[in-house]
Amino acid sequence: MKEKLFGTDGVRGLAGGKVSAPAAMRLAMATGIYFRPRAGTNKILVGKDTRRSGYMIENAIVSGLTAVGFDVIQIGPMPTPAVAFLTESMRCDAGIMISASHNPFYDNGIKFFDADGNKLNRGVEEEIETIYEDDDAIAAGQVTGKKIGKSKRIDDVIGRYIVHIKNSFPKHLALSDLRVVVDCANGAGYRVAPTILSELGADVVVLGDEPNGFNINEGCGAMHPESLAKEVLRYRADVGVALDGDADRLVMVDEKGDVVDGDKLMGVLAVYLKEQGRLQNDAMVATVMSNQALDDYLADHGITLYRSAVGDKNVVELMQEKGCNFGGEQSGHIIFSDFAKTGDGISSALQALAYLVSSGKRASEAFNAFTLYPQKLVNLNVGQKRALDEIEGLEELRNTIEAQGMRHLFRYSGTENKIRLLLEGRDARQLDEMMSQIEAFFRKELL
Repeated sequence: MKEKLFGTDGVRGLAGGKVSAPAAMRLAMATGIYFRPRAGTNKILVGKDTRRSGYMIENAIVSGLTAVGFDVIQIGPMPTPAVAFLTESMRCDAGIMISASHNPFYDNGIKFFDADGNKLNRGVEEEIETIYEDDDAIAAGQVTGKKIGKSKRIDDVIGRYIVHIKNSFPKHLALSDLRVVVDCANGAGYRVAPTILSELGADVVVLGDEPNGFNINEGCGAMHPESLAKEVLRYRADVGVALDGDADRLVMVDEKGDVVDGDKLMGVLAVYLKEQGRLQNDAMVATVMSNQALDDYLADHGITLYRSAVGDKNVVELMQEKGCNFGGEQSGHIIFSDFAKTGDGISSALQALAYLVSSGKRASEAFNAFTLYPQKLVNLNVGQKRALDEIEGLEELRNTIEAQGMRHLFRYSGTENKIRLLLEGRDARQLDEMMSQIEAFFRKELL
């Protein structure tokens, strides 16, 4: 099974390995060649998170884009959703974010946005991938003389994004009665998030705001909410907010130090939006990973749940198809399309805090409106990603699972050499027994 260049969210891999300087430059050339016939301003925006390898990849991307005739605007460390917003706001033909999101520092990645700030669909990615693999197209796309592009760095665009995000918070509300601990994961949101929360009146305690190029996501942020939980308890805070490395993901912790489940968070926010008359078509989108209890809770409130494939890009595409303005993943990518084109951890945190303030409840009560059904998720490292429909005996295993009234999902990670195994049912003991069988099956077939 040949590994595709693009995964579920752009290109991602080991910095200096799959995501090397030559590969990044060639990918930038291919991207520029694709967008050139569609160009209006001849500008492409480039942002990045705080990884050391971002310097290497950024310079390679600038070289590649200027080599095919594009001018480049470099904005430095900024959240992924800020790049999406600024690409449209600054009338650029495309936007590029250099980040491996929640992955460790030694990985890096490249995400792409069109002129409207939307992530590229799979068809466009395939066209860029075709150009990337075509030596003649790459050679023919390079320009000479006065056609070679230029680049410049702009450091003051952070203010535009801060104003945009602050305007998403209801003007009749304030955070002046809340103590909020925010963990920026030593990532791209380390300047933006504390500033916004402070300006809205919160008493803010900041963690993970000292990036050194290597500590992004390390024992902190959305991938390690246990660190945030300790500090919430220590400072007797009302709530905790954790971002991931590129600040497009949100994980919250209540005042008791308990992590708020992503499905529960989305459920109460959907109901909150409906009560305000702001939930378009009384529907939302989640992925196939979300708990069945979310469906049932929403149905009790007259809200339809549509399910997409995993990946916030897939969530957004289904939102657009179904006419929804709210959706997300249980992992923390939450999309309020009235304010952002992609998952935005800071914007989503503000909407959650607005709900918390409006409810007059403690976070442990406000974000715990229903009980989840038992669910088990295992991430299994694999030696090879064989096509699932080619694995002998898998269909029989699925039939056995379904015969016991369980819901299942098996899928490869789009960014790592892992297979994700999800199992859900009403009996926790039965789930554990079945998951042991499933793990044994895939270890035999894929290791």
